[in-house]
Amino acid sequence: MKKMLFAAVIMSIMVMSGCGDGGGGTTTTVVTPAPTVVTRIASSLASDGDILNGTTVSPLNAPSVFAGINPFSPSEFRAFLDFPLTGAVPGNAFIESAKLEIFINSIILDPAASSIPIRIELVDFPTQTLQPSDYSRVILPPLAFTTIIPPISSADVLRRITIDVTSLMIEAQNRGLTNFQIRILEDDGFVFPGLIEINDTNAQAPVLEVTYH
Repeated sequence: MKKMLFAAVIMSIMVMSGCGDGGGGTTTTVVTPAPTVVTRIASSLASDGDILNGTTVSPLNAPSVFAGINPFSPSEFRAFLDFPLTGAVPGNAFIESAKLEIFINSIILDPAASSIPIRIELVDFPTQTLQPSDYSRVILPPLAFTTIIPPISSADVLRRITIDVTSLMIEAQNRGLTNFQIRILEDDGFVFPGLIEINDTNAQAPVLEVTYH
């Protein structure tokens, strides 16, 4: 009887040991990396626009928007572009990169300048209600910003240029913004004035390309 009981205990221990590690002693977990997704988002033409001298908002659905300072008149424009993220980039996505594509219709350069330094700011404004007050960085401080490198020159006219805006897109994602909204203006500091015209039609609409997983 005692021998039978002892044998049963040994068998139980062996069975428990086998179940604990699957019989191999090592458990391997295979992690499948999330697929990389590239999405292209056209700007919302009904929400895009520009503001002149902090007073005049461009007409709705204007074919182009302006950014910079006209060197031949006291006119400063600041352009605003709006890219809806809902349904395009998940809120929990990890951003690998983001690029802004804009088509340059024309530029006006100071005779002494060869290029125009342009600043791009991440902002947050109500869609389709662009107000003159949105012009001012004091009233509407940027959430993040970058500059176009190299600066825009005559060689960019009638071309589509690509700008790295990864840092702005990451900030928008961290803040849970449902729209990627930017303000484009001439950069600060001592520079020669210059003005760029950005195509804002369906054929050449600004595009935000986001790579994420």
